[in-house]
Order: sequence, then structure tokens, then C-alpha cells
Amino acid sequence: MVGLTTDELSKLNVGDDIPVLVGPLGNPTHIKNHGTVVCVGGGIGVAPLHPIAEALKAAGNKVITIIGARNKDLIIMEEEMKKIADEFIVCTDDGSYGRKSLVTVPLKEICERENKPDMVIAIGPPIMMKFCAETTRPYEVYTEVSLNTIMVDGTGMCGGCRVNVGGEVKFVCVDGPEFDGHKVDFDNMMARLNSYKEIESDKHSCYLDGLS
Repeated sequence: MVGLTTDELSKLNVGDDIPVLVGPLGNPTHIKNHGTVVCVGGGIGVAPLHPIAEALKAAGNKVITIIGARNKDLIIMEEEMKKIADEFIVCTDDGSYGRKSLVTVPLKEICERENKPDMVIAIGPPIMMKFCAETTRPYEVYTEVSLNTIMVDGTGMCGGCRVNVGGEVKFVCVDGPEFDGHKVDFDNMMARLNSYKEIESDKHSCYLDGLS
């Protein structure tokens, strides 16, 4: 199979051909009027969250958006998300911008309101999604998470993206990527992701050495 590097892809023009394109994988996001939906984005997870929040708004939902990052420089798509939101909150871990807190702090406050949200959607690092789900669990607010795992063949045959959801084995590339966050075994998922960390670090170092 002939492939293109990231550098080669970045130099393509509109109308150019690429040898192979796999995707989109999994199932489309189910959009309907739930009522009040809290959209929580962490880091680059804000990017895939944007079209979902936009569609939910168009479907008549009240959209409360919380976005967060380690610092101000890592906040992305603030204006785009702000345009959609009925209520908008920015958090940074170091307090360099917005509220100095994790995204789970305002999420908990919103769940404690007299009219709690009807649904929460969280997209971001696995640890963030895990604690968003744990934050909403006591309030019984349905929480959907979008999982980004290691995917190889995109058909569920390789098992690289398998996750445990509600005690059952699921494959993100065919069954996901969105699941009930209260049923996802995040600890198992993160352990599997971390198993490749040393290899990924070595490959990244080799790539940087090639650039120098």
C-alpha cells in the first residue's frame, strides 16, 4: 500500500488525489434535542467537539460549553466554541487564562444546579473523560465520551482498539467512537494505551533526529 507522509499531505492542493483514505470509522453522532447539553472539551479534543456542539445547538438544545487546557497557549477554537454556546467557560490548569481549575469543577457546579443538565458530552484525554464521567455519575446525568484509541485495520479484526464497556468487549473503530462514559473501563483503556508509550517515544526521538 502506498502512503503519504504528513509533510506530503500538507503540500496537497484542492483537487489533488491521495492513494488511500480510510474512514470515517465507527458510528455517526446521534443528534437530537435533549434539552440542556454540557459539551466539555480538553486540549485538542475541542476540535472534534465543535461540530457536535454546533449540531446540538442547531437541533434546539441549550448548549453549555466548557473547554480546558494546561495553559493559555494550548487553548484552541475559543471563538468558534463561544459562538455556539449559551454559556461558555474556559479553564486552565495553571490559571494563565479563564478559571484556574480542571474542567470537572465547573461541570460539578452545573450538575448541582436546580435544573441539572440532560446530557454531557466529553472529548479529550482519557483521564479527563474518566473524571468527567465520575463527576456526573452521582447526579445520574448521562455522559457520552468519544474514545480515541490505537486503531490499526479499522474493521475490529485486529483488536487494537478494544475497550471494556459495561463488562462487554467493544471495538472503538466499529462500535464507537462514542460510548456511555459511566460504563467505560478507563483504567483498562489507559493501561493499554500506555503499553506503547516507550515505543512511541523512541519513534518520536528518531523523527526529531531526522529533522536536525
